[in-house]
Amino acid sequence: MAAQFKDYYTTLGVSRDATPDDIKKAFRKLARKYHPDTAKDKKAAEEKFKEINEANEVLSDPEKRRKYDQLGARWNEAGGFEPPPDWQQAGGPGGGSSQEFHFGGTGFSDFFEQFFGGGSRYGFPRGQGFEEEYGGATRQGRARRGHDIEGDILVTLEEAMHGTLRPISLQTTNRQTGQAQTHEFQVRIPPGATDGRRIRVPGQGEPGRGGGEAGDLYLRVRHAAHPDFTTREADLHHELDVAPWEAVLGAELIVPTLDGSIKLRVPAGTADGQQLRVRGKGLPKGKTGERGDFFVTINVVLPTQVSEAERKLWEQLRATSTFQPRA
Repeated sequence: MAAQFKDYYTTLGVSRDATPDDIKKAFRKLARKYHPDTAKDKKAAEEKFKEINEANEVLSDPEKRRKYDQLGARWNEAGGFEPPPDWQQAGGPGGGSSQEFHFGGTGFSDFFEQFFGGGSRYGFPRGQGFEEEYGGATRQGRARRGHDIEGDILVTLEEAMHGTLRPISLQTTNRQTGQAQTHEFQVRIPPGATDGRRIRVPGQGEPGRGGGEAGDLYLRVRHAAHPDFTTREADLHHELDVAPWEAVLGAELIVPTLDGSIKLRVPAGTADGQQLRVRGKGLPKGKTGERGDFFVTINVVLPTQVSEAERKLWEQLRATSTFQPRA
């Protein structure tokens, strides 16, 4: 099944020669505008949020962006988008299998799953009495368990914090006959689901043969990029811009967390790049009731323009300060 080409540059509103910083700024601006928790039209915002997350997932990764630029070099030529012939075998859903798999409800488009996702059949069928293949020859006669398959599922940090139930559909198409079957089911995303975690859905993999049982489906959690936070395991990370005088003199500043805003004390003499830790404000750690920590990285931001009065104060500070940054 051909996947419709996705113009990720247009989705983020950046040019094709945009710098990584341009892409980061564009994503953050759009993510704040369309975040489902803050938008008025939540349904429309949710779909848009998925689109910009998918675009950011590809364009913010140098290797994925390089492949995407190569893939899309001829996307708008007459006759429509035609991917290179070797892409279909490179690991798209069901690559190398007689079955083709398409997911619904995972937060990723068919285009992403086919060219950049992890959706694939993998491993060997388990159990007794399966078909054995020797140099292309096949011995049949007994039941064979279907292969397991794998895909990605986009999970917001809010969903990872509280857990959720997600309706998923999986369409299996026989490449030879074109016959398709669609299975619909719900997947429980547990509280504290970390990025990269695999969630097993029994019996939703490749159909078995000769009366054999179906394989399993494994959905790999991919945290949706957030405008304010990143994650490392159960820990949350946030970058905070502070003025030079706040870093030197200390300050109490309001910062966001997934639990709501908190007051953070920035100690006097805080250096650029220094991390401050707030315990227990990260994601849940399984069923233990414990939570990860919240780390705030300090960015000391210098003013790019100063008034005449401000310049005189900086000159006065230079004249009176005993600080010597160089030995």
